[in-house]
Amino acid sequence: MKIKKRSKPLPLRKLDVIIPRLSPQFPRLPEMKEEAKKQGRGYSGEIKVDYHLEILASRYTLLDDVYLHNNSKNFQIDSLIAGNHGIFIIETKNYMGTIIFDSILKQLIRDDGNVESGFNYPITQTETQKFHLRNWLLKHRLTHIPIYYFIAIADPTTIIKVDGDREAISKVVAHAARIPGMIIEKDQELAQAGKPKLPDYQIGKMILHECGVYDMDIMGQFGLTCRNLLPGVFCPGCGIRGMQRIHGGWICRKCRHKSYYAHVKEVHDYVLLNGSITNTECMWLLGLNSRSTATRVLQKSGLIYLKEPKCWVKKTRIY
Repeated sequence: MKIKKRSKPLPLRKLDVIIPRLSPQFPRLPEMKEEAKKQGRGYSGEIKVDYHLEILASRYTLLDDVYLHNNSKNFQIDSLIAGNHGIFIIETKNYMGTIIFDSILKQLIRDDGNVESGFNYPITQTETQKFHLRNWLLKHRLTHIPIYYFIAIADPTTIIKVDGDREAISKVVAHAARIPGMIIEKDQELAQAGKPKLPDYQIGKMILHECGVYDMDIMGQFGLTCRNLLPGVFCPGCGIRGMQRIHGGWICRKCRHKSYYAHVKEVHDYVLLNGSITNTECMWLLGLNSRSTATRVLQKSGLIYLKEPKCWVKKTRIY
């Protein structure tokens, strides 16, 4: 069964929140849009691979987006499958055009029809994940568990070529639709070799218990502060920023769409970026003139009020 499902990565969620609130003149905006595009493509590829791996949920234990800490190192695994006789790491790659695995120089080359680009070698990357996972398992007294990995190519139209050892590459690299069969075949090989049956669900739960959430300081990475963000409530109808506050709700100045809850997403997005929000920040973000209105809005937004002395500094409450 699947005991950990995939959600949109926090860094991508933050980029989706920040980009619409930046001035078109912000110097690093193109770089941020390119980063969001890159992360979005990766996430889309993982969803495609998840679709094919779901077939294994009836016989194995599946975890999406595993993020573990071991010996002062964090490591991330796109998909982890605890089988009957081994553990399988799935690394997803979502490239369009033609990709070439150079097994001699240990490099991945992509040719999109216009330009060739070089990338880190996925097999080296996944071998590192295997090394970290093995050490994590040893630390938790789970020894002698076979660990294998596969590179799943998300887009079925991607052409896979090999420069070097084609047979070795073909054993670990395939389009996503082939990966479940490769896992089942390998697990059956382990059974025939006399490997003991694993408590796959218990192993999966142990991993789940220690899973963290991968995050990045997007604001710091791109040199942003809250002063760079533009305030205003986005219209759920047309997407324009700057809805006007009316009694008990909001109205869009452009399409006249009315909403009672348009502000909730804005408040939650601000907390996603900053960890908390004060009524002063709420007034600025939503364009409110009344502190009491900001307090009511925050109290009804599903946030937790921090009842600490520092929250009363300058009569500002923190949520």
